[in-house]
Amino acid sequence: MTAAPATEPALEPGRTTIPSAKAPTQFPFGSLTGDAGASADPVLVEIVQGSLASVEMEVETAIGRTSRSPMIRDAHDFRAGIHDRLLRKLTGRSYSALVHPIARDFPLEEMRPGDVFFHNDVYESEGGIGHLPDLCVTVPVFHDAGNGPEVVAFVQAFGHHDDIGGAVPGSMPSHATSVFEEGLMVPPIKLWDQGVPVRSALRIMTRNSRMPESLAADLDAECSACLMGAQRLGELFDRYGRDVVESCFDAIIDRTTQTYRREILSKIPVGSWVWEDYAEHDGVDEPQLHTQRITLTRTPAEDPDGERIIIDFAGTSPQAKGPINHCGDYSDGVFLKKWLAPILRNLADTPERMAELDVNEGIIPLIEMRFPPKGTLLTPEFPAPTNARTFVILRLLGVLSGVVAKAVDGRMPADQETIRYTGVYGDDLEGRPYLMREVLGGGSGGRYYADGEDTIHVVPDSRNLPSEFTESRFPFLVEKLGLAMDSGGAGQFRGGLGYEKHIRMLKDGHFMSIADRSILACWGVKGGQAGRSFEVVIDPDGPNERIVEALADDEPVKAGEVIRIRTTGGGGWGDPLVRDPEMVVRDVVWRKVSPEAALADYGVVLTGSLDDDSLGFDADATERHRAEVGAARPEQAFFHRGPGYAQLSGGATVADVDWL
Repeated sequence: MTAAPATEPALEPGRTTIPSAKAPTQFPFGSLTGDAGASADPVLVEIVQGSLASVEMEVETAIGRTSRSPMIRDAHDFRAGIHDRLLRKLTGRSYSALVHPIARDFPLEEMRPGDVFFHNDVYESEGGIGHLPDLCVTVPVFHDAGNGPEVVAFVQAFGHHDDIGGAVPGSMPSHATSVFEEGLMVPPIKLWDQGVPVRSALRIMTRNSRMPESLAADLDAECSACLMGAQRLGELFDRYGRDVVESCFDAIIDRTTQTYRREILSKIPVGSWVWEDYAEHDGVDEPQLHTQRITLTRTPAEDPDGERIIIDFAGTSPQAKGPINHCGDYSDGVFLKKWLAPILRNLADTPERMAELDVNEGIIPLIEMRFPPKGTLLTPEFPAPTNARTFVILRLLGVLSGVVAKAVDGRMPADQETIRYTGVYGDDLEGRPYLMREVLGGGSGGRYYADGEDTIHVVPDSRNLPSEFTESRFPFLVEKLGLAMDSGGAGQFRGGLGYEKHIRMLKDGHFMSIADRSILACWGVKGGQAGRSFEVVIDPDGPNERIVEALADDEPVKAGEVIRIRTTGGGGWGDPLVRDPEMVVRDVVWRKVSPEAALADYGVVLTGSLDDDSLGFDADATERHRAEVGAARPEQAFFHRGPGYAQLSGGATVADVDWL
């Protein structure tokens, strides 16, 4: 399928610049075969699906082994994806960008073997790229059935790169008011032409980067890995034939649709629910509640437009002056559908079944998205900045989880905030400029059957930078890296813990941070309490102790000073007063919960001592204390937002939508 290029908007009288990017193009969902894969051999479908997953993993392994920047090689902040010629994502191991902007601007029949396409322009990515440091390469896959090579699929990789220009090192200026401050924008271009790199384009990009050598190496790694993946995928077509493989592609997509309809959609009753959550700041205006609202409607099977869920974003706040906007409304929100769909897997019968469910293009027919008019956080108008759009798309994961929780009596996880960018930069001990960026995780929310996980990352397979590596390359020491005690929200099932990391600078430098949840907290559900917020303190307990704002570009740090970073804990699930006291004692022994919090949050009266392994609890005293605390506390809303909400809401402790 090819789509006609969208036309450039005409200039208004008196204007000398184009007022907006290309109009979004429509890419209707379809199938490659007449029976949508119904006649495909089920054994062969399994073989093809396994081959796709293998190729995707091989591409990612090659990128990880041959790239140069810490963000790609060590933190693994990149993704690969495989798509068919209808631009449908076939693999379900991880999310990916979109092929849509490439097919929009380059007709498939004009593509040639060895071509590599590139883009990072947020407003011309059809919603697949959220901020400029995410660079995307796309390689078409060809098959020759006797009439010359034809495009049959695509292999794609996109990842967060260290620097693509802009106002600050790392290309994520927290106080940006325009996308022009954020770095080099590249609309879809051909980066390799029939196997030959386009050196002029590569030189433009590296010339705009503060880290040209690592950028060039990363791009070479990604292009080469995707070309290798395209060759592997082409071999699959050569082995089984185009018709057979495409029938299997249809079967893979349709199987996902039917599985989610049967196992996930069926768990949501017919009806409508509304909930909202907030980003707390945008780097420009004073902290305030930037609302993201979802009205969720589950339609009945007899609905004229089919059985599905409708996600309506009406009520979302106007676009922010600062960089927390996300271009979500392009191509009917197809990127957001695949981004949000993993939340729905929590409705699976068991955690084991949840882990088996892929998210590929098969979920698209089951989700309808309705966006507000242009000019909101999810429908920003060019040139609104977007580099911190994680504040919005991460929050939407929680908003969807919360609104579904209202529909299913809380059988969804509490909130998490598992990504934020921190870093230091300056000159190293030899006087050479350096930039260290790290994406630290946080605790996930408690669940109706288990505690949340500690220090997870929303990007699959991503990780914090190894201390041994950073200490050998950058002028600082990592004096502590562990779990932040008491950061997880109290609950019958506790929220996961965040990181506590101490960095001691060996030379003067600057600290930077792109983080949310420094005022607001990860909410608890059904009696669970909110987790602890994000916090950075420089020189703790020292003469220059100070708290750093969560959005900071260039906070100076002197040699010898310590940067203490504590990331968010997940929200708790269920009433903490009914948590098994033995589990509370275990958490105290493991240093996940302090003895003070054991009493204050869980009502557990401890006995013995940690020092001699005699720690226990007094069952009778615990029962009495819990009864007294439970009788004295006021009625609780379904959601608990933590103390920071009152600071931004004008004193209210809960929102109207927090009650069932």
